[in-house]
Amino acid sequence: MAGMTTKPHPQAAALLAGDFPRRFMTITVAAGQVQPAGAVMGEVTADEKYILSASAAEDGSATPSVILWEDVDATDGDVEAEALMCGDVLGDKLTLGTGHTVASVRKALRHVSLFVR
Repeated sequence: MAGMTTKPHPQAAALLAGDFPRRFMTITVAAGQVQPAGAVMGEVTADEKYILSASAAEDGSATPSVILWEDVDATDGDVEAEALMCGDVLGDKLTLGTGHTVASVRKALRHVSLFVR
């Protein structure tokens, strides 16, 4: 399937929390942000780019949808990056946006087969 990838992660054991099948996709991280692997991202509806999900966002990104699989520096422009779209992760290893808690992202991500422990 186009846009689907699998890529080894140097610190996978620190983020992953089980053996549920993992699936990855390439996303576009919007310019102007630096995010670590494990950042919980939401998709901006208008341009289909991803930013750190904040619960009060009104651009569509309030709903968490993927977890970054690699560190990203999009300071100077949009960057393509690998994101986890299915699997088990450890909640205490996630980077959460303003207003989110492990409990709030657990509930939202469960609907896309990302399970937060």
